[in-house]
Amino acid sequence: MTHANALDQGLILTTCGAQDYGEFMFVAIGWLLVIGSVLGSFLGVGGHLPALLQPFELLCIFGAAIGAFVVSNPTSTLKKTLKAIPKCFKGGGYTKEKYLELIALLYELLQKARKEGMMSLEADVFAPEESVIFQKYPHVLADHHLLDFIVDYLRMMSGGNVNVLEVQDLMDEELATHHAEASVAANAIQKMADGLPAFGIVAAVMGVVHTMGSVGAPPAVLGEMIAGALVGTFLGILLAYGFIGPLADLLNAKGRAEAKPFQCVKAVLLASLSGYAPPIAVEFGRKVLFTADRPSFQELDDAVRATKSPKPATEGAAS
Repeated sequence: MTHANALDQGLILTTCGAQDYGEFMFVAIGWLLVIGSVLGSFLGVGGHLPALLQPFELLCIFGAAIGAFVVSNPTSTLKKTLKAIPKCFKGGGYTKEKYLELIALLYELLQKARKEGMMSLEADVFAPEESVIFQKYPHVLADHHLLDFIVDYLRMMSGGNVNVLEVQDLMDEELATHHAEASVAANAIQKMADGLPAFGIVAAVMGVVHTMGSVGAPPAVLGEMIAGALVGTFLGILLAYGFIGPLADLLNAKGRAEAKPFQCVKAVLLASLSGYAPPIAVEFGRKVLFTADRPSFQELDDAVRATKSPKPATEGAAS
């Protein structure tokens, strides 16, 4: 690894660390707002916090929900869910700068193919880690799924006699599969969230049954027991809509964001297959991006022009 690449990798790690911290803070702030609003309103009307401390109600709700979650999902889904949960507290999504890197890489590859023929990309696509072009864009190299998507279709294009519509259908199928896999964990967590209010009712009913079995107790004791039973319903609804459900929504949003780089690559490669020159083909990729992350025409033009000359960091490393 050259000195320039090492600096790029260090910058990526630093940026990802800052994004992870920011993402965690937003989730934590959201949960604190939920807890503060609910408990604050309860205390504001004269409620007593000890009445809400019902550990066995919480055990009933969470234990039953986790048990149902395990029963209703295959082992592969359970593993994906456990692996996906930490993503809720991490950043790492694509930014405008990362999209510029991706589009610049595609431009450089297509420009080389246009000048020297598609077969000139054979060494790049069969060993991208050793490719001089790919090494300029460490962020793309680090994203193995996206890297495989790029080199697989470039390899297919270099074979010749490729039908644009057939390639588009194949890309659509692959992206649909990617979306289905990415949404497995979110769907499983959402189903768990949907079941929490029902398990809260189960806990409340069990509390009522316990109360009815003690009907001869003094009214003050019965009132305390009924209040404890109602906490079960409260906890089930609060956990579903204040904590677990939002995590599923967050994972779905991250899944949609993760699909955008693939759609960008798809648009660029299909435009190239349709006969558009690289400067026009990359414009197709720019247009499919979300407006918040979409670089302007001038920013893309500057990034494309920068590929025609060595990067300053590379020059410094060479000297």
